[in-house]
Amino acid sequence: MTDTTARIAQLFVHPVKSCAGIEVTDALLVETGPDLDRQWMVVDERGDMLTQRSLPRMALIRTTFRHEEVVLRAPGMLALHLAVDRVEAPTRVRVWDDEVAAYDMGPLAAQWCTDFLGRPARLARFDPEQRRLSNKRWTGDLDAENGFADAFPLLVTGSASLAELNRRLAATGHATVDMRRFRPNLVLDGLEPFDEDHLDELHIDTADGEVVLRLVKPCVRCTVPSVDPDSGEQGHAVADVLSTFRADARMDGGITFGMNAVIVDGIDRTLRVGQAVRGTYRF
Repeated sequence: MTDTTARIAQLFVHPVKSCAGIEVTDALLVETGPDLDRQWMVVDERGDMLTQRSLPRMALIRTTFRHEEVVLRAPGMLALHLAVDRVEAPTRVRVWDDEVAAYDMGPLAAQWCTDFLGRPARLARFDPEQRRLSNKRWTGDLDAENGFADAFPLLVTGSASLAELNRRLAATGHATVDMRRFRPNLVLDGLEPFDEDHLDELHIDTADGEVVLRLVKPCVRCTVPSVDPDSGEQGHAVADVLSTFRADARMDGGITFGMNAVIVDGIDRTLRVGQAVRGTYRF
C-alpha cells in the first residue's frame, strides 16, 4: 500500500433525504454516519420515498440546525420546526427496496410537505431501533448501518474532482457548479482529480481517537447532480459532461462521482474541517 495525505475541506449533513444539506464545521459519527444525516424522509401516501429524481423542487427545501431542532424552510412557506427528540405515530416506509420501521411526523409536517410539493406527502423519521445494513457484497465482514441514505453511511468526494468537472463544463460553454449537487458528507483537499476512486481506507486523527473509513463502492450518479440547488430546475449539462469521461467499468459503465464509505472505527468520534487525512491506495 502507498499512502497519500489530504485534509477535510468541507463537511455536510443532510437531515432530510433529498432536501438541501447543511455545511458544518464538525460532525459526530454515529452508527449510521454523521449524526442526524438522512434521518428524515419525505414519503408519498403509500410510504414510498420521494426524491429530487422525480421532484427536483425538493432541492429548494432548506434545512438548518437551531438548538434542539431541525428547521425546514422553503419559498412561500412558513418555517417547519422539528424537535430532534420527538416523533409521533409508528409507521412503515420504503427506501429503495427496503421496507423499514419509522415514525410519522404528524399532520402539520404532512400538510407542509404536501403544500410545497403540490402532491400528497408525509414526513417520516427513521426508527433508531431499525437496522438497515449496506450490501455485504461491498462491505465484506462489516455490518454498515444506514438511516435513509441510499445505501451507505457516508459519501466522500475530492475538491480536485469537482475542479476538473468544472474545467470541462467551462470548456464546453456551461456554467460551473458547486459541491452541493453531489451531496457528499466529506470533501477532501490535497488529492489529484478522482484519486478518491482508488483509495482503500482513510485514517483521521481526532481529539477522541482515530477514525477509519473504508471506501467501498463508486457512487453511480442519477439526475440529481443536474438539478440546480438554487432554482430547483432540472438541467442536463452536468450529466452530459460527466458521461464523456466518467463511465466506470467497475459499475458496468455507470457514470460515477465520489466514493461510498463505511465506518471501520470511530463511532462517537468527531470529524472537523481541517483535520489531516492519511489515505491508503488499493492496487
